[in-house]
Amino acid sequence: MADRKYFEGRYAFDRRVLLRGVAALGMAALATGTAVGAASAASLVDKIKNKEAIRIGFSNDPPWAYAGSNNEPLGGAVVIAQEVLKKMGVTKIEPVVTEWGSLIPGLQANRFDIITDSMFILPERCRNVLFTDPIATIPTAAAVAKGNPEDLHSYEDIRDKGLTMVTGAGYRAVKVAQKVGVPDDKIMQVAGYAEIVQALKAGRAAIGIGDPLGLRGAIGDQGGIELADPFTSPEKPGYAAFAFPLNEQASVDAFNAAMKGYIGSAEMMAAVAKYGYDKLLLPDGSKAADLCKG
Repeated sequence: MADRKYFEGRYAFDRRVLLRGVAALGMAALATGTAVGAASAASLVDKIKNKEAIRIGFSNDPPWAYAGSNNEPLGGAVVIAQEVLKKMGVTKIEPVVTEWGSLIPGLQANRFDIITDSMFILPERCRNVLFTDPIATIPTAAAVAKGNPEDLHSYEDIRDKGLTMVTGAGYRAVKVAQKVGVPDDKIMQVAGYAEIVQALKAGRAAIGIGDPLGLRGAIGDQGGIELADPFTSPEKPGYAAFAFPLNEQASVDAFNAAMKGYIGSAEMMAAVAKYGYDKLLLPDGSKAADLCKG
C-alpha cells in the first residue's frame, strides 16, 4: 500500500486483557502481561461464532486505509477487509486507528484482531505476524518536483547525485536505498505519504519513494509535484496483505478461503475503484507462505 512500512515503536499493553490475566493468575502475571493477553484473547473465528465485534486496526494511510469524518473506516484495503469479514459472518466492526509503526505492536498487544492496512509481506515481518495471501501487487514509484529538475529515475541517481530522498519510517525503500549505497544521512524517514509530499514541497528532499497509489493520493490536486516517469527499482513489486497474530493460523485460513472468490470480482473492483485500485494491481497468484521465505 502503501509501501507499507515496517514496524517500530514501543509495545503497549491492553489494560482490560492485562487485568483479566492478573485476576486469573495473580500479581505474577504483571511480568508477562503481553504473553498473558495473547494467550487469553479469543480467536477471530471464535469471535465470529459468538457474534462479537471484530476490531480492525489501520493507520491514516490513504488511499489504502483511513478514517472518515465520522471515524468510519475507509480506503481500498479496509473496504476489501470489511467485505471479506462480512462474508465470514461478521456483523459488527470496530475501527482502531493508530500510527503505522504501532500496528504490529498493537496487534501483538491485542488492541485489535486484524491489521487491515495495506502491509507488504516481508520475511522480517513474518516473524511477528501471520499474513493473509496478497490483496494487491504494487510496484515502486517516486514523486519529484514538477518536470523532475534533478532528472531522478532510480536509486542510483539519488546516490550518485548526493541528494536526499524521503520515504516512510520502516518502508522497504529504506533498506533498498541502503543496499544501493545511499548514505543514511540522505535517507529521510517520515510518518507517511502526506509527510513525504510535505517534505518535497518544502525542499527538504529531492525525491519521495513509495507506492503509486499512496503517492498519488497524497499529491492529490496539489501543484508542483508529480510521479517520476520512469522510475526503476532493483526490488520486486510489493505484495500487500492483511495481518493476524502468530497464533491465528485457523483464522488466516478461513479468511483466505472467504477472500478467494472476492479478490478480482466485479463486486470488489466496483467497491475499490474510487480509491484508484485497478486490474493492474491485482495479485499475481503469489502465496504468503512463499513470500515469507524471501
